[in-house]
Parts: sequence; structure tokens; C-alpha cells
Amino acid sequence: MSTLPIPFAEFKSQYATLRLEIDVAIQSVLDAGWFVLGEQGKAFEQEFGAWLAPRSPVIGSGEGVVGVGSGTDAIALGLRALGVGVGDEVVTTPLTAFPTVAAIRQLGAIPVFADIQPETLCLDPEKALERVGPKTKALVPVHLYGQAADLGPLLECGIPVLEDCAQSHGTRWEGRMTGTLGAIAAFSFYPTKNLGAYGDGGAVATSDPELAARVRSLRNYGEGSQRYEHLVEGVNSRLDELQAAILRVKLRHLEVSLARRREIAALYDTLLQGVERPCEAPYSHHTWHLYVIRTDATRRDALRQHLAERGIGTQIHYPIPQNRQPALAHLNQQDTCPVADREAGRILSLPLYPELTDEQIASIAEQVNTFR
Repeated sequence: MSTLPIPFAEFKSQYATLRLEIDVAIQSVLDAGWFVLGEQGKAFEQEFGAWLAPRSPVIGSGEGVVGVGSGTDAIALGLRALGVGVGDEVVTTPLTAFPTVAAIRQLGAIPVFADIQPETLCLDPEKALERVGPKTKALVPVHLYGQAADLGPLLECGIPVLEDCAQSHGTRWEGRMTGTLGAIAAFSFYPTKNLGAYGDGGAVATSDPELAARVRSLRNYGEGSQRYEHLVEGVNSRLDELQAAILRVKLRHLEVSLARRREIAALYDTLLQGVERPCEAPYSHHTWHLYVIRTDATRRDALRQHLAERGIGTQIHYPIPQNRQPALAHLNQQDTCPVADREAGRILSLPLYPELTDEQIASIAEQVNTFR
């Protein structure tokens, strides 16, 4: 039986595996009749915190985890809790999804782009520190594709670090979980993520109880401990009860899912020929949110078409570096990141999700290898 077609992402198989648990979880929310800021959200914050940092008295207890409406909101609220506002500068990577930048711009702050490391494609810490200036209020490294960014020099520079962990649930840097290293961290639970909801969702994590309290207030219109008393001008960004209930189920299976991602990546590494395979940095425990190969810029689009004609879905993460986005042309940073410019033309993401079979991976590799 043919293993083709193979979509780039597919959610029905995962739901089929977890259907009984998820259906029970959803029904429990419907039966309770409480849909926003209820027991499911509190329980998820506690359970996610215990998974993320069991030895941290703040994160591990759930006090330092705040469920919000999306990963973008998690970045924006985290930065706002750090005091970032209009006119402040935030140094980040150009090779990321636009939401990283959208969150910065949401505050009226200015993203300052530093180039990437050619090996990992993550933010180059030396280049980032070169871009620091008197208006810099925060650094936002992105743990890209499941690979940990090199945080060492950034954590030591004295400027608050917000970790963008949208693609790094379970990733470790020097043995420590991403999301526990900087001043504050932002997670996304978009459906494609290593831990994905069935809709939008996100969380902020911090070991600083003061920062956590600020985010908890900001996500709910700036409300304090007394209902209808608003201490600051906040927003509406809350992880709803249905998504929290679904995430609680999926969190219980996350370690198995992450192990399968590593198996698939290892199989790709063994089978693929004629392309540059992604690396795992010596300081990083990679969780393979994406498997991103590189090939000659003149061949990348032709390879993608070759795979599409054979029923294999691919994506490019990301074809336009953020410093070159038309929406950000007014920042005049188009020519600041030559490595990102070069690599954006070479990268191609192959299918990688736990439900893929070894036979499907072999079929994908065969089609990559036969492309001439």
C-alpha cells in the first residue's frame, strides 16, 4: 500500500488516539457550565508548571504560569510586565514568525533585528549584543524549530530576556528547560505546536511572582484581587476552559510525543541524502517541532514542487526574514541580517509529527533523494 499522500500537518490521527480522554474532558467543561477563568485553567497552569519546572517553588506550583489567549499575547504581556512600552527597543531575531514582531509592535516598541547563527539558525548572541543600545529594554531570543537558542551571553548581559518558546515545549538548554531561564517566557499552544490546543492559546511562565501577578492582572483587563477594580489598563487575553481541558489531556502524553519526534528526526538523519540536514547544538536538547533541511537556493523551490507533485506537503519557515517584511519597511533595517537573508532562501520544512509512520518517513526521504 502506498504511503502517499503525506500532508505537512494532520490532526485527525492524534485526536483519534486521544478521543476518549478528550471527549470526557470537553464534556466535563460543558457539564460544569463555566467557560472562562475556571478550575480547568487553574489546573492546567499548575500541571504545566509542575511539568516545566517541578523544583521551582513559583513555576512548579503554577503560581508562575499564566494562561493567556495566544502565544502572541504571551509575548506582549510578558514584555509589558517587564516594563516595555512605546519607543523602547527589543532586540530579536529576523528568522521567526511574524507574531514575535507583532507582539513587540503591539506595545508601540521597536524590534531591532540581529542576525542568526548559520549552524542553528537561531539568534546569534554576539550579534544581538552588538545591537543593544540605550533604548534596549528586553531581548527576545526564539528557540527556533525546537532548537534552544544560545542563551549564555544574553543571560549575563543585564538586560531582561523574554524567551519565545512557541516552538520549544520540552527543549533544554544546558540541561535546563527552555522557559525557565530568562526573566520571563512565552509559550504558544497553537494546534501545530509540540503541545497544541484545538484553537488558540498561550501561557506566560516566570519564576518571579511579581511578574506573574502583573501578567495575571493584565490578561483580565488589569483587574486586581477585588472584582471590578482595575488597577491598570489591561486587555482581554484568557485561556478558555475548553482549551485548558484539552491541553491537560495532551500534556499527559507530551513526553511520549516528544520522544517520537526525536525518533522521526533520527530516521530522517539516517535516510536523507543530497541536502543539508539540521543540527542539534551541543548545548541543546532538540525537540524537533520542525525538521528543516537546507539546499541550494536555486533548487529549493523546485524540490518543493517535486515533493508536492508526489503528494508530500512542505512549508518554508520562514521565506521572508522579518526585517524585510513590507509592513516593517519604515524601520529601515532591511540590510542588517545577511545570514538570515541567505538562509531564508535555502530552508525547507519536511513533515514531522508523531503520528507519521517510519514507512512514510522513508517515502519522503526517497522522494527527496531522487530529486535531481
